[in-house]
Amino acid sequence: MLTKFETKSNRVKGLSFHSKRPWILASLHSGVIQLWDYRMGTLIDRFDEHDGPVRGVHFHKSQPLFVSGGDDYKIKVWNYKMHRCLFTLLGHLDYIRTVQFHHEYPWIVSASDDQTIRIWNWQSRTCISVLTGHNHYVMCASFHPKEDLVVSASLDQTVRVWDIGALRKKTVSPADDILRLSQMNADLFGGVDAVVKYVLEGHDRGVNWAAFHPTLPLIVSGADDRQVKLWRMNDTKAWEVDTLRGHMNNVSCVMFHAKQDIIVSNSEDKSIRVWDVTKRTGVQTFRREHDRFWILASHPEMNLLAAGHDSGMIVFKLERERPAFAVSGDSLFYAKDRFLRFYEFSTQRDTQVIPIRRPGTTSLNQGPRTLSYSPTENAVLVCSDVDGGSYELYVIPKDSIGRGDSAQEAKRGVGGSAVFVARNRFAVLDKSNNQVLVKNLKNEIVKKGSLPIAADAIFYAGTGNLLCRAEDRVVIFDLQQRIVLGDLQTPFVKYIVWSNDMESVALLSKHAIIIANKKLVHQCTLHETIRVKSGAWDDNGVFIYTTLNHIKYCLPNGDSGIIRTLDVPIYITKVSGNTIFCLDRDGKNRAIVIDATEYIFKLSLLKKKYDHVMSMIRNSQLCGQAMIAYLQQKGFPEVALHFVKDERTRFNLALESGNIQIAVASAKEIDEKDHWYRLGVEALRQGNAGIVEYAYQRTKNFERLSFLYLVTGNMEKLSKMLKIAEVKNDVMGQFHNALYLGDVKERVKILENAGHMPLAYITAKVHGLNDISERLAADLGDNVPSLPEGKVPSFLKPPPPIMCGGDWPLLRVMRGVFEGGLDTIGGRGAPEEDEDEDAANADWGEELNMADVDGLQNGEVGTVLEDGEAPDENDEEGGWDLEDLELPAEPDTPRASVNARSSVFMAPTPGMPVSQIWTQRSSLAAEHAAAGNFDTAMRLLSRQLGIRNFAPLRSMFLDLHTGSHTYLRAISTTPIISLAVERGWNESASPNVRGPPALVFNFSQLEEKLKAGYKATTGGKFTEALRLFLSILHTIPLIVVESRREVDEVKELIIIVKEYVLGLKMELNRKEMRNNPVRQQELAAYFTHCNLQMPHLRLALQNAMTVCYKAKNLSTAANFARRLLETNPTNENQAKMARQVILAADKNMTDASQLNYDFRNPFVVCGATYVPIYRGQKDVSCPYCSSRFVPSQEGQLCSVCDLAVIGSDASGLLCSPSQIR
Repeated sequence: MLTKFETKSNRVKGLSFHSKRPWILASLHSGVIQLWDYRMGTLIDRFDEHDGPVRGVHFHKSQPLFVSGGDDYKIKVWNYKMHRCLFTLLGHLDYIRTVQFHHEYPWIVSASDDQTIRIWNWQSRTCISVLTGHNHYVMCASFHPKEDLVVSASLDQTVRVWDIGALRKKTVSPADDILRLSQMNADLFGGVDAVVKYVLEGHDRGVNWAAFHPTLPLIVSGADDRQVKLWRMNDTKAWEVDTLRGHMNNVSCVMFHAKQDIIVSNSEDKSIRVWDVTKRTGVQTFRREHDRFWILASHPEMNLLAAGHDSGMIVFKLERERPAFAVSGDSLFYAKDRFLRFYEFSTQRDTQVIPIRRPGTTSLNQGPRTLSYSPTENAVLVCSDVDGGSYELYVIPKDSIGRGDSAQEAKRGVGGSAVFVARNRFAVLDKSNNQVLVKNLKNEIVKKGSLPIAADAIFYAGTGNLLCRAEDRVVIFDLQQRIVLGDLQTPFVKYIVWSNDMESVALLSKHAIIIANKKLVHQCTLHETIRVKSGAWDDNGVFIYTTLNHIKYCLPNGDSGIIRTLDVPIYITKVSGNTIFCLDRDGKNRAIVIDATEYIFKLSLLKKKYDHVMSMIRNSQLCGQAMIAYLQQKGFPEVALHFVKDERTRFNLALESGNIQIAVASAKEIDEKDHWYRLGVEALRQGNAGIVEYAYQRTKNFERLSFLYLVTGNMEKLSKMLKIAEVKNDVMGQFHNALYLGDVKERVKILENAGHMPLAYITAKVHGLNDISERLAADLGDNVPSLPEGKVPSFLKPPPPIMCGGDWPLLRVMRGVFEGGLDTIGGRGAPEEDEDEDAANADWGEELNMADVDGLQNGEVGTVLEDGEAPDENDEEGGWDLEDLELPAEPDTPRASVNARSSVFMAPTPGMPVSQIWTQRSSLAAEHAAAGNFDTAMRLLSRQLGIRNFAPLRSMFLDLHTGSHTYLRAISTTPIISLAVERGWNESASPNVRGPPALVFNFSQLEEKLKAGYKATTGGKFTEALRLFLSILHTIPLIVVESRREVDEVKELIIIVKEYVLGLKMELNRKEMRNNPVRQQELAAYFTHCNLQMPHLRLALQNAMTVCYKAKNLSTAANFARRLLETNPTNENQAKMARQVILAADKNMTDASQLNYDFRNPFVVCGATYVPIYRGQKDVSCPYCSSRFVPSQEGQLCSVCDLAVIGSDASGLLCSPSQIR
């Protein structure tokens, strides 16, 4: 049983397949009718007008109708296109069990618990016949598919067959008046439209279902006596043929299969059973755990069945319909019925070769699953599911192709799957032992080998290689060398298709296609919502595949698309040019011609075969939104431009491809403010000042226009803008323009006219216009504002432009590959060639002539306004209008540039920032910090050294970042430019290859610091020494050295410095403890066990000896004295003092106080608690400085280096590129 679709819902009581569309109706016990698309697995619609369970439902064969009958005694006819119930048929007096449309007449038959069957005319919406005779509930009733018969089943333990021939005659030819009179009588007194032809008695309990055979005079019935009975009928009588026993509970539904000689029944015993009609035996049983089955339906045209149960329904097939086939060069071998057949693609000749199946083995799913063919030996392997998986090997006699009659005995064997792996060797999968057996053509085992994964199938993968499939992956396995050549995680793969050159492979699963190369390196994955059925590679390396209802293509980069729709599923065998050869489900060869233009076009774009693309654009009808979107998405807007007629789309594409010329043409056509604005933005980006100016003029965007003239230094036009603002009476615009021009007198005049006298006075006074300021002071009288004392004013004047800028130098590039070729065919691209050339070459903005206005004084503005109308800012008509200014005529649109035809603007693509280049390949924290990526630097340090406290490193991060860049200042108005400084740069270095960043910290600095630290220690400046040593510890994580030898030196330095930091911290701690002599002695003693330089060790020993001697611990003091003498002190005073201590101690070998110190037992000192950790005791260490601590300190911050967390995991110091290589 092959389940195709399953639903979860209330109990399903009625089912009906649509004859053409992949739809099924399910009526539920809850009163809802669901309409499902079983191919897509989606719920399309639901209809719920019935009260209570709906037990029967049926699609009309050709109209968009279905009928339903329920426990509310109603029969409803629905139109699924209009999503509503058209009408209700009333007449039954009890639950309605089944309803069915007649295949030809406008009739519906219904069966009811009121013990009657009714036939209705759904066009006249009347009941045309009532069939009475049953004396218990009628459980089902249905029309015969061809004859005028109805079969019904009832709980009165009978099946009845009714003859409705008279009803048909009456419907087809209503006779003359006399007959019509008798007909009325018949209607009144119970007519004879339908008569009982046979009553079939034989069941011991109520009968639940009865059905006709589609072609033979057979009836099948199922009843509460748990039996399925087969009946035969002729013109005069009907009789029981046989009983099929096996169900354990009431049989709820039973039917003949349309295509095979089998009966399918289901029951309340939670099983579906399949029976062989000829042998009358059970063939197969399918069970559910908890759900009783209630109803079966079969598809009128396809090999599909559906069954409804307590918690939903299933749509299923009993057998696979995919023919087994193998392609070899120009020929195809395939299995059909009981024969192996041969088909030649070039001649389309189809012949029978040999019989391959013993007659009589018709049981389900025993047909050939796969074929494998060896062309040199002319041998065929046929694999099937017989005996849990077996194969048959046939060697075809050369002359038998075309005769197809010589039966021969096959060599058989058991195995999951069998494939040829060489000329005369084939591999068989032995699933139970997970091994593969290689056999020869005599079916003898040549060698065995175990497989690298638990495979459940094997496929051919080139000579001597196998592709093994497991649930979630596939591997390619070399049988000779026994090694895995490739491995790929995939969903469950069903079929495998190799390209002709064996370089690529397509792995087909139920809903996905994975394309990989011959080593199983993944190239792309495609997901489909509908099941993938088959596929083949075409000659260009495009994979053509089919789903249930489409032929589609997949390009090497994973782009896919539909080639055409299918009515029925097909299985592609070969793709040759634009012909697809395929097998359909009936095993017939078909050749389908397809239009390959779309995918060849996309492939040419992908492979950069631009000449091919050009010719396709010229000659083919490639267009449509999808193609334009595709070209745009793939970065070819200039190509898309030539498919487009719609101006708005043209405008968008032109902007995207930087084609200002077409954008201007489209903007003129559209003529909307928004489009002119966007054109201005793009032209500004390209530095095409002329077009920016034109766009701003079209939208009367004066503020932007003024600013444009300011930045291009066009003072003449700025002064015209000032006059325009004056005419428009736009005070703010006047002031701005005067400010841009640096015209102080004008500014004072504007402020004065606007009534801002104090501001006007200050402006005049500051700029030294004394005569004006005196006049204004006189006007202001007592209200003259005072200027601040002793401050030097700075003037608000823009710097005078050195030169007037036109278009910026455009970035010239060679034309795009399509440009020249497309200009001729686009039909319309640039504005017409015969435009006035001079206008294009002139600096066309000059036309902004203010001749009329030039002579006007401020007071005469009215003469410009039409008929002296009052100036109104908001009134488009009355207000100032550009026409008065003699703006350039329309055709004089500026050209993008004088020689726009020979080159085109292309914005430079921004390069990768240096910081990104530095961090891309580096795992060194210092280089990340230098690049400014503090975040990743901290993450790296945390991972490598377990550092959590970054406060001590903050200043170093900042130093590294600023130190790896240098800063240039060009002129005061421009921002400062930062330049990256590279390590080890020289003049011969390639300009395109970036070196690593220069770093401010280096190893030699640390060595200097170490010497300074030693010096401070010797001089007893412990605080200073500790600061120096800690600064070394804090700098080391950000050091980078070149060689491995230096890496070892850095690691050694950490250990040296760590010992000093620990020792000095203890010594400083000791000096603070005035009133605890015991602890003082202990710390002094521990200090002598730090790994110090010899002079410092002597000083530490002398110190400990002195402290203990003073505290009367003579024995311990003598121990330090001996250790001091062992170092051969060069200072005579030290040696002398040591000898005296030993002499004194010899007289009295006692200690006044007990110390936590045992010099005989080796120990290390805990960096936090300063207690000894003797050998053998547990400890934890700092991942960076390796100081040791008592276990209770785990998870705390290391008190020695103050950076890392004690006991955390870390990968170790990384301070050189040589460690990574």
